[in-house]
Amino acid sequence: MNDDAVEDERGERLQKLLARAGVASRRKAEELISAGRVSVNGLTARLGDRAAADDDVRLDGEPLLATGRPVTYLLNKPPGYVTTANDERGRPTVFELVPRAPGLHAVGRLDLESEGLLLLTTDGELTLRLTHPRYGHEKEYRVWCDQGELAPAATARLTAGVILEDGLARALAAQPAAGGALIVLGEGRKRQVRRMVTAVGYDVARLQRTRVAGLELGDVGLGEWRTLDLSDFKALGYNPADRH
Repeated sequence: MNDDAVEDERGERLQKLLARAGVASRRKAEELISAGRVSVNGLTARLGDRAAADDDVRLDGEPLLATGRPVTYLLNKPPGYVTTANDERGRPTVFELVPRAPGLHAVGRLDLESEGLLLLTTDGELTLRLTHPRYGHEKEYRVWCDQGELAPAATARLTAGVILEDGLARALAAQPAAGGALIVLGEGRKRQVRRMVTAVGYDVARLQRTRVAGLELGDVGLGEWRTLDLSDFKALGYNPADRH
């Protein structure tokens, strides 16, 4: 019998289950268990304990994923994943890459072949703050093009504004970079970066979002995720305590 089968029969180690639920990192989850804050089926859990999917796992007496505290993940989205919960064509979705949580949704979108920083959250107020035009949060993109680095004249056109089929589009900032350009937008129309780059005569070979507001992708590996902490929310200009 392989290890996966053993894991299925006996359930997951609690620290792994807590981490997958977005409650804490595995190390922090171990601390929560050692402190007696986690229970399984009414019994205080100990390090080394496991729990199955139908077990009643609680943190501080509250059911897991029902603690009333929203969860927010930063995912480094890989190419080839759609930003929807279900896809009628059977393509993989970003929700397969992060722990499940009731009400989890993506904050905005990255198209199928784009990669980089994508936020997924259960916090509707955070989504509003980051997507409503009145808040004007910047989004930064690294672009690589088939023709190589954009000429200064091309990046100047991006900041001056180009006409797309849905109206004028203007970058807040744009500068040549090795193999392409670095572009900052203050809005998020469908495939906007790709269409703007095409409008100035270049073809996008690779597109990565590197920053949203003050929150950067950092060293999160492709396809990996982490849970946001208070310093991250501060970088986004958001205080979870202010939720309505």
